[in-house]
Amino acid sequence: MKMAFDVSRRFLMAGGLATASLAGCATTAAETQGAFPATATPDPYLLGPKEGVALLSRNENPYGPSKAALKMVEYAANKGAYYTSPEAIQMLAQLIADKNGVTPEQVVLTTGSGEVLSAIAMIYGKTGPIVAPRLFWDTTALYAVNQGVGSIDRVPLAADMSVDLAAIEAKVTSETGIVQLCNPNNPTGMVSDAATLKSAVKRMAAKTTVLVDEAYMELADDPEGNTCIGLIDEGHDVIVTRTFSKIFGMAGLRMGYSISSAETAEKIRGVVMSWSPCTSYAAAIGAYQDEAFIAYSKQKIVEAREMVNMTIDTLGLERLPSQTNFVYFKSGKEANDIQKAMAAKLISVRGQYMDYNEWTRVSMGKIEDVERFCKALPEVVGA
Repeated sequence: MKMAFDVSRRFLMAGGLATASLAGCATTAAETQGAFPATATPDPYLLGPKEGVALLSRNENPYGPSKAALKMVEYAANKGAYYTSPEAIQMLAQLIADKNGVTPEQVVLTTGSGEVLSAIAMIYGKTGPIVAPRLFWDTTALYAVNQGVGSIDRVPLAADMSVDLAAIEAKVTSETGIVQLCNPNNPTGMVSDAATLKSAVKRMAAKTTVLVDEAYMELADDPEGNTCIGLIDEGHDVIVTRTFSKIFGMAGLRMGYSISSAETAEKIRGVVMSWSPCTSYAAAIGAYQDEAFIAYSKQKIVEAREMVNMTIDTLGLERLPSQTNFVYFKSGKEANDIQKAMAAKLISVRGQYMDYNEWTRVSMGKIEDVERFCKALPEVVGA
């Protein structure tokens, strides 16, 4: 059985200080570009995959939107001549607040969580560096950096690819603009130990604001036990963001939100840059209480993830323990080569992230598409 090629051996075989120097330059360039460059995966399709393509590269939930959401979209489309009413906005904020034990004033609704994350980066990036794991969903933090607002202080992952909370905490001072975490993390898919995370967040929040991006939290094994929303009620300087793009299957409809103190929420509202359409609000209102659809989505995603995990394990490859709708695995081959080989079979997966050149991320799509990936993987990796 073919085993994954060890990165340290490759480095030593390349030899010399010149290689080390080049690697250092490559690392700096990778961090400047970020883990999720906009041009990494060009998508030639208007909506969804082209016929015959297994789209397993964008962490979408193809089982959504739910029927309840679609019914509300149809209603809203027929009312598309009108701006979204304050009552609709208040209704969704109240639903979210009631479920999470906060007040509507603590909820900020935006066009996907991407917008609220970008707004937060613009606010806090002015005051100091954004301290974050080296590998996380950094697009929104880079938005602020690219606008000339702040910088990202990236902290290396731990040896097991988990977020190194102790090392991040050691970086935090009163001069830090904000700490940004992603839990479960993207693209690693890993959940931080709840007790360790919450203790670290409390200590860091005594020095600066801590942002926890929980886009995939509904997919975690224990969402209630892992979320940091409870820390807000305890009075800690914490912001949590969520999205309707994942478990609710509404990536194209665009609705997300943050939960924080009412004072912080008011600050964020002053920086958000757009107004979500009536269809987004209507779909979110319809979807948020559809517990049957949420349970069905999670069950299908977990079923697909177990198929992928079993395939990777059978091949003797390394993978990270995911609690999301994607799996990050080490193939022993260049990630971009894996992406190209899969594309030739009409299967779309993600290519290389930063300089993690042998790690590939595959999303969970429809079961039949995941089956195609599982059948293709042995041939693609040469096992």
